[in-house]
Amino acid sequence: MPKPIKRHSSLQPLSRDHHHGLLFCWKIRAGIKRHIEIERLKNHIIWFWNTHLIAHFSEEEEVVFPILEADHPLVQKALEDHKQLKSLFNADSFSAHSLDELQRKLEEHIRFEERILFNEIQEQASPEQLKLVETHNESGGEEGEYEDDYWTWDKGN
Repeated sequence: MPKPIKRHSSLQPLSRDHHHGLLFCWKIRAGIKRHIEIERLKNHIIWFWNTHLIAHFSEEEEVVFPILEADHPLVQKALEDHKQLKSLFNADSFSAHSLDELQRKLEEHIRFEERILFNEIQEQASPEQLKLVETHNESGGEEGEYEDDYWTWDKGN
């Protein structure tokens, strides 16, 4: 069994965001499986984008990714993922298929950042760079929970 990844304390808030992102993906999958109305799922997607991902992507792009060179292939992949995810989250319309694609792409991206990109950043970062990330994290806050818990099995549609 692989050894658990020890995340540097300055990156832990972003890893917690990633955990919330994986829960979001699970909720979307549960909603699709339960045949929840697309409009309800769309509302959750819009809320999650506005409440969580815009700020998260911005922090990564402005503070974390610059630890590596701009042309670093892992940074380039992460930026391309962000671009694709932004497009998926801001689509004009959604279907069960597009929602499934969105949650799969987000989960794949989160796992890439956690398993590969953040490890490289931890290895390459100077103490000053990690302190900058930590300082940036101190300005963040909790965004709250989404109010429509359509993913729970004991609730009606």
